[in-house]
Amino acid sequence: MTTAHVFIATSLDGYIARPDGGIDWLLQRDNQAEDHGYLDFMADKGAIVMGRGTYETVAHLKPWPYDVPAYVLSKALAETPVPEGQQDKVTFLDLTPAAFLARLDRENIQKVYVDGGQLVQSFLREGLVHDMVITTVPVLIGAGRPLFGSVPKDIDLELMSSRSFPSGMVQCKFRVLP
Repeated sequence: MTTAHVFIATSLDGYIARPDGGIDWLLQRDNQAEDHGYLDFMADKGAIVMGRGTYETVAHLKPWPYDVPAYVLSKALAETPVPEGQQDKVTFLDLTPAAFLARLDRENIQKVYVDGGQLVQSFLREGLVHDMVITTVPVLIGAGRPLFGSVPKDIDLELMSSRSFPSGMVQCKFRVLP
């Protein structure tokens, strides 16, 4: 069965982006020489799934930043063609998180990286997230797009590990309990 895994950064006050989607507060602190574990995280992932907002943030990047198939779950984009140069890298789908994981399971993809606030929230609400690596950036941005939204019931987590970096970032890995 395909499992869903989250790797994401948040401000200390719980935002993944400014209200306009900006992530300058994160990029200015992202020391490329400092390994935050992304490559290790991605080593066993067979695909990435993101929402429309995350896709629109990365769509212009050259070269394309992902070495695995990328899926975008979006009703609006599912009706449009994939931009030129991304046809063999990106697939737009209008599926629920559960239907998407079932599709990947049929394709024998074992683990998928879930990226984007609203999509992470959807996967969590449906009980589909296996674990989350959350890196907290030591900055308060005051307003923005929250990592977590409302949930129908408590979601219990188990802290698997934590570590800090010279930049002041703190990273925690949580397993989502059934």
